[in-house]
Amino acid sequence: MLLITACTAEKFQKVRLPDLEVPEEWKEAQQLPVRGATDGVQPMTGIVFWTDNDKVATDCIQLEYSYMRYCDVCSQKDVYDWSAVEALLDEVAARKHQAILRFYYTYVGQECTVPDYIKALPEYEETVGRSEGERTCFPDWRCEELQRFHLEFYRRFAERYDHDPRLAFLETGFGLWAEYHIYDGPYIPGRTFPSKEFQAEWIGKMDEWFTDLPWCISIDAADYGPFAEDTELLKHCFGNFDDSFMCKEHDRENAVNWRFFGTERYISAPLGGEFSYYTSYDQKHCLDEKGLHGRLFEEQADRFHLTFIIGNDQPRYQKMSRIRSAGTATGYRFRIRQFRIKEGVGAAVLIENAGVAPIYRDAFLAVDGTRADFNLRTLLPDQQIWLEIPLPSVSETSTLSIACDHLVPGQEIGFTSSTF
Repeated sequence: MLLITACTAEKFQKVRLPDLEVPEEWKEAQQLPVRGATDGVQPMTGIVFWTDNDKVATDCIQLEYSYMRYCDVCSQKDVYDWSAVEALLDEVAARKHQAILRFYYTYVGQECTVPDYIKALPEYEETVGRSEGERTCFPDWRCEELQRFHLEFYRRFAERYDHDPRLAFLETGFGLWAEYHIYDGPYIPGRTFPSKEFQAEWIGKMDEWFTDLPWCISIDAADYGPFAEDTELLKHCFGNFDDSFMCKEHDRENAVNWRFFGTERYISAPLGGEFSYYTSYDQKHCLDEKGLHGRLFEEQADRFHLTFIIGNDQPRYQKMSRIRSAGTATGYRFRIRQFRIKEGVGAAVLIENAGVAPIYRDAFLAVDGTRADFNLRTLLPDQQIWLEIPLPSVSETSTLSIACDHLVPGQEIGFTSSTF
């Protein structure tokens, strides 16, 4: 269990590592001050608002979230209309943000979003039950056409959006809200919830189709998924999300599922989730400066290597400055420790990932626009490295930047300076 110190969010700091020794050939080089340092929330990290939040047009966040319905993309067999997705992604990008999407079949109190042509098949029979006291429809996973459609949908989605800079992450799954569970309602494996055999087939295909876009499934898949029976599936490169983060029971319940999926999963895939809605108290106090249920959000973000967390209701309870500062405690965070130059040779830079997770897209340190060979994607939290950038000419006005091709217009990856 994590030991919590009596600190506040304002005082919480990670222990700073000593600088790596300067390479011998750069010890006599001129050392420059670091210019252009910033302290904001970084692209593809932070607190996440829903796209319809009235506070969404702010630089206190970099990510926006939306549920999506399968039937809004496909209503006829093999006919796909992505206009609803395109409109939403354009809307988000216009605010200089990137999107997290989650397609669902089942939402409490609503009709199922299975395409109409499948619903019309004689062999398809939905289950209508009650979940959280409301009439709720569940898909018929016995239907072979529904299984075929599900695979085809994600194959086509990957073809279209795997490299799209408007999209940061994809959340996916089955059951209520695609959260990989039916904790209240008719849970019938193979009928209202897909069989473990089909789940295993789908998970394997996802890794084939998505080579760039990180995709995540709920930690509840530890209980409802096929992983306990087939541990080889844990080797696939998916992230996790936890939609009751910071709840009172987190240590004895949620943390067990986090551990099931591996304490080093963050190295290759993003981890995130949503602040707990178990009680209104959780929502109101999850970002309190003094913590919730004996835990400080910044410490929990560090403990679980969070890259993002949905906090749509937080503007009701917290100042935007607090939402910004909490966002900076998630994901990667590059810090320039030293910047040295030699005329006619180039530059050497000591850079550190002072964050709690890697960046999950290719990114490169650049001096005067020339990129280093090293991919910052591989720089893990608390790691630092000396990078050399050969340049015919450098000077005291040379500038540092971090280049990444997976950004929307107006976004920029920043860095802090050596001052902790």
